[in-house]
Amino acid sequence: MKDKTIQTSDTKRVAVLVDTSTTWGRDVIAGVHRYSRGNVGWQLFVEPRGVEQRTWLPAGWKGDGVIARVGFADLAKRLRALKLPVVNVSGITLPKVDFPRVVSDQVEAATMAAEHLMDRGFKHFAYFSLLGLEYVAEHQQAFADALRLEGHGCEVFAVQPQLGAEPDWNLDMKRLGKWMAGLPKPLAIFTWNSSSARELIYACMHAGLAVPEEVAVLSGSDDDLFCEVTPVPISAVQLGCEQIGYRAAAELDAMMTEPGTPPEKEILIPPQGVVDRRSTDTLAVEDPAMVKALRFIRENPARIMQVDDVARQAGLCRRALELRFQNLLGRSPAAEIRRVRIDRAIELLQRTTLSVAAVAERSGFSSPEYMASVFRAHLSTTPLHYRKQEPKS
Repeated sequence: MKDKTIQTSDTKRVAVLVDTSTTWGRDVIAGVHRYSRGNVGWQLFVEPRGVEQRTWLPAGWKGDGVIARVGFADLAKRLRALKLPVVNVSGITLPKVDFPRVVSDQVEAATMAAEHLMDRGFKHFAYFSLLGLEYVAEHQQAFADALRLEGHGCEVFAVQPQLGAEPDWNLDMKRLGKWMAGLPKPLAIFTWNSSSARELIYACMHAGLAVPEEVAVLSGSDDDLFCEVTPVPISAVQLGCEQIGYRAAAELDAMMTEPGTPPEKEILIPPQGVVDRRSTDTLAVEDPAMVKALRFIRENPARIMQVDDVARQAGLCRRALELRFQNLLGRSPAAEIRRVRIDRAIELLQRTTLSVAAVAERSGFSSPEYMASVFRAHLSTTPLHYRKQEPKS
């Protein structure tokens, strides 16, 4: 892609009012920058900001457009007064605020979380929620709906947030721990963000609950610093934050260059996957042979293995292994091997620049051609297209 970095007198000036204190915000800004660098060469105006810090434009600022996390009514009012094109990247919905939005598909993210935890064999689930926040309530409901479709329930524990979507640091850990201790084990708990997941980890420690062996914890968004700054690193759904920024920039570009064309009101960006850390690094099955089989498959994605290899590791005959897989997980050992290989390939395609051939080798596929056929059959796309679609999401 051509890098348009030459500045001219008619270069557009764009303000990006997004926090810089989180991975989410920094990745959104990176996506805006990538679009600008490759397509339009804007002058971008960004300042260091906290996630709940009020963000304003300097008095008298002259510009052409704004990309903003519009989470407050007073910010929306000030942006409307500018009479400039504005694209909103906040999942928060505010009354009478109708800027075009590019946001995460939280329903798909919650569904992905449910599938991830069910794939680990969990049958008991809960959601740690924040009261009074509509977007958290929708997230919670989507998670519960995905579980209900597979015949599972979802317990809920909700607390008042202190600021925005951040739980109070003085949260009653004893009460939260007692609630978790009273639920069936092994238990999988999903929550809105990494700070809420952190509180779950601390409450488990207070109650003497082992993470992840008794309670597995999954965050609804990833932060590469805060998910690591806990006694047990936190697994998280990886939202398409850079894609949000890229697509928001593309929408703003169209609004500035073709002002008569109505923009899309809302564009949903799908999540990229689940970042596995230790808080969900467990298999929720009580059958020791199945634990051995699943761990062997999961820990050896690059190994060329057959179902007979898995059966030997589990100490079972092939037929017994196939029956246990079907009864406990609802799929065959071969399907589980394929699922793990696909997940590994997707991870390498998204997070590395390895060639498709190298990705196939490291994911346990016998050839790039075979990997491509599996992608077409199960994802309706090819590995190369899967990687190329990322800037357009």
